[in-house]
Amino acid sequence: MRTHYCAEVNETHIDQTVTVAGWVASRRDHGGLIFIDLRDKDQVVQLVCDPADNAEAHQLAEGVRDQYVLIVRGKVRARGEGLENPKLKTGKVEIVADTLVIENSSKPMPFELNDEKVNEEIKLKYRYLELRTQKAYDVFKLRSKATMAARNVLDELDFLEVETPIITKSTPEGARDYLVPSRVHGGEFYALPQSPQLFKQLLMVGGFDRYFQIAKCFRDEDLRADRQPEFTQIDVEMSFCDQEDVIGVAEKLINNIFTKCGFEIPTKFTRMSYMDAMENYGSDKPDMRYDLKMVDVIDIFERCDNEIFSNIAKDSQKNRIKALKVPKGDEIFSKRQMKGFEDYVRKFGASGLGYFQMKEDGLKGPLAKFFTPEDIQAIIDRCELEVGDAVFFGAGNKKLVWDYMGRFRIYLAEIMSIIPKGTFEFLWVMDFPMFEKEDGHVKAMHHAFTMPELDSEGKIAYEDIEDLKSVAYDIVLNGTELGGGSIRIHKEDLQKEIFTLMGISDEEAEEKFGFLLDAFKFGAPPHGGFALGLDRLIMLMTGASSIREVIAFPKTQKAQCILTQAPSPVEQSQLDELSLRIRKKIDA
Repeated sequence: MRTHYCAEVNETHIDQTVTVAGWVASRRDHGGLIFIDLRDKDQVVQLVCDPADNAEAHQLAEGVRDQYVLIVRGKVRARGEGLENPKLKTGKVEIVADTLVIENSSKPMPFELNDEKVNEEIKLKYRYLELRTQKAYDVFKLRSKATMAARNVLDELDFLEVETPIITKSTPEGARDYLVPSRVHGGEFYALPQSPQLFKQLLMVGGFDRYFQIAKCFRDEDLRADRQPEFTQIDVEMSFCDQEDVIGVAEKLINNIFTKCGFEIPTKFTRMSYMDAMENYGSDKPDMRYDLKMVDVIDIFERCDNEIFSNIAKDSQKNRIKALKVPKGDEIFSKRQMKGFEDYVRKFGASGLGYFQMKEDGLKGPLAKFFTPEDIQAIIDRCELEVGDAVFFGAGNKKLVWDYMGRFRIYLAEIMSIIPKGTFEFLWVMDFPMFEKEDGHVKAMHHAFTMPELDSEGKIAYEDIEDLKSVAYDIVLNGTELGGGSIRIHKEDLQKEIFTLMGISDEEAEEKFGFLLDAFKFGAPPHGGFALGLDRLIMLMTGASSIREVIAFPKTQKAQCILTQAPSPVEQSQLDELSLRIRKKIDA
């Protein structure tokens, strides 16, 4: 049908006859001459329809409208002097149409393709139209390049690509499963995998040594800008390795992807312990593109005359009092704004928010009267305050303070516009706790198959179960968790002990994980791995505001596909085959 893509036509083709095909990006009638910008997958070339050259082609061009599908044959010529378009790769030439075929017409478009203000639901309903834009094509071209780069570097490192099942057994992994009813086994269900975790561990037991997969995963959880019910991850597992081996592979993989996509990043990434991340930034995925580091001042506040603060400060194991310095904050924010920040942190459970302003004559603010001059100076020194700075204080239970002060740090950076664009700051967060308590229950912070930190005798030892560390690591990019992994448990007795600590009985463990425990009895090697969120990686690499922009056919925040109207009702006959009956949901 064509001899050239639009982008390929250039000065070397002048006086040659070419055939191009694509969609009409725009049409302009200049009183005789008709100009058409024709776009294919990734570029535009200008067509000229001149009645003096070909009356039939010109007559057809009169009926052409935006987004019509054309196949055009014509001779390439240089554009006239002063008519070149430096913004286009093809901007020095044009094609004089000799033959024009209208392959298909188009209804009037429901929205302008490059209009950023169009309602997102309209865009998702006509997602295939939005995909025609140059912006969308560039995103998916980069995504394809990143995926190929991942495959190539892992192949060079002797990893074997293996596909694992998409319909499998429901197992608790931290989020809700998508269930698939079985027709053959009435009343029983498959589940879509939240990750290939158990299967990739079984591949290590099978002696595959190094595995990877560009894996589809599914989680029925509440959605955010960086979440979708189905997503893609680069999944990696390896045997006879330690944490350093796994991190080394991950850094090579990420570096290769970014290099192949035209970005320069460090070959080694900064590391930080989980506890340092929480204490200094209030988050296990801190954005390191800006500072705003929190400082612990609980010992100073213990001596103050404010009973609320001093009582909180008496229990430094359970509680925290954190200071967050904002350079020149006293000059940037009014008193009204600073008081208004209290409303922001209250949304996340804070009881209040104190603040000081650093003036020429010392530290001022509502709290100053409760401190001695010596302790005022101690705050100035601890926070490294200079004239014009403001400092905010959060106090209370440590997890609560970490959370709302961490959110407040991000909020301040956004409203102050201090987050640099076009930079990539990678961070390994290490030494995660093995467990966390939620509503009195013990749950794994990563997952139940993560190796805990063992003592010199190879045993689990702890005083408080929340203080037990794991051999787990997350990779963070610009404040977003890009992925993570761990060294895995590979011994049956240790895995059973972890299940017991989580309140999983032997019977439940056997029912849900018996196949894994059995595999450990047949010589499971030490192994570990990681997974990187491909969608998130592309979102961050392209600067997209939502993960939906980098998925070809995404769901809404309500997990709906507006394009296909999924989920949707099914025929009663299908339900009967599956032995299912729909009951109306009763509102509480």
